[in-house]
Amino acid sequence: MTQTDATDKATLIGLLAVLCWSCTIGLMRAVAEPLGAVGGAAALYTTAAICIAVARGRKGWREVARWREMHPVYLWGCGVLFVIYEVCLSVAVGLADDRSQAMEIGVINYLWPSLTIALAVLCRQQLARWWLWPGLLICLWGLARVLGGDSFSLPTLWTHVQGNPLAYGMAFAAALLWPTYSLLARRYGAGFNAVGLFVTGTALVLWLQWFRLDAAPVMQWSWPAGAQLFMAGALTALGYSCWEHGIQHGKLAVLAAASYFTPVLSALMASLLLQVLPGWSFWQGVVLVTLGSLICWWATRSQ
Repeated sequence: MTQTDATDKATLIGLLAVLCWSCTIGLMRAVAEPLGAVGGAAALYTTAAICIAVARGRKGWREVARWREMHPVYLWGCGVLFVIYEVCLSVAVGLADDRSQAMEIGVINYLWPSLTIALAVLCRQQLARWWLWPGLLICLWGLARVLGGDSFSLPTLWTHVQGNPLAYGMAFAAALLWPTYSLLARRYGAGFNAVGLFVTGTALVLWLQWFRLDAAPVMQWSWPAGAQLFMAGALTALGYSCWEHGIQHGKLAVLAAASYFTPVLSALMASLLLQVLPGWSFWQGVVLVTLGSLICWWATRSQ
């Protein structure tokens, strides 16, 4: 296989992540409802860690055994960022007051494609044209439409966020953490794929948090809950494994362009999985977030 063929294959593998992530927000919420925000997230990432271990087999164990060869920034820096990101996102979705709010949190999370480019430009890792910043403003305008509804105003928007500040705060933190992780993983990953290790660390942190809760909600297990948990864990494992391989070995520009459609796909899938039909302002906001992200990508492609 030539270098070009290997790059194209890695890019296709990375594109699978976009399809997997489109289902995760809806499934995260579906798992959190019977199992709790923290307990459901812990069970989800435990399932994902097991799926990764089974899928990668001996190759995965051999790679984990080489952890001393990994760059410290990748092993520890990216590892910590990954764990905090996953905890913030999964718990935020679980803490949402209702399913509609969980979909809003999903849109906040998918600001990361445009924020990745903005951060790369600020860190002098990427050149961009001036319309990068209008594109970012369009993304923020779209988010305001999602959160503000039809009667949009800054006081209304602030009141909406104040209704559940912990969930929204964790969602905004997640949107900032994933761009940082992606840029550092591409720079210091050196071909290693430690996602299995990172996912296992996430599960351990969440279980520790769950055991520390004074009044942890009782997990209400059932066959539908178990099936949703397995689907969520498997798609999470597949998505992050594919993305890690894609950003290190594939065409980052193609992956970035595809990832900008994730807000639309995620909103559609969450609407179907959670049986929620948001208002017109929500869909306007999702389209604006996607449009702004594409403008940001176009600003870098023109260089």
